[in-house]
Amino acid sequence: MSVNELTTTAREYRELQAQIKALEEMADALKQQMIKEMDARQVEELNTGEYTIHWSIYESKRLDTAKLKSELPDIAARFTKATTSTRFQVA
Repeated sequence: MSVNELTTTAREYRELQAQIKALEEMADALKQQMIKEMDARQVEELNTGEYTIHWSIYESKRLDTAKLKSELPDIAARFTKATTSTRFQVA
């Protein structure tokens, strides 16, 4: 691939990323409309005929690794596992 082709590909990639972001914002706005309606009706489930919409609050518990590292660094080190990841960025 030539430099010009890479530039064109990178430009297309960035444009698509911008479109995805815009679509995600639109989808989130629609989601918020549905949540607002469900809150107004005071329901966690709403059947529209074609779709069943669920909205509920749940609790999850996660390990506070920052606190563990600060208060028990030896134990945190024993149970810390290194992983390798990749990162792709067009700036």
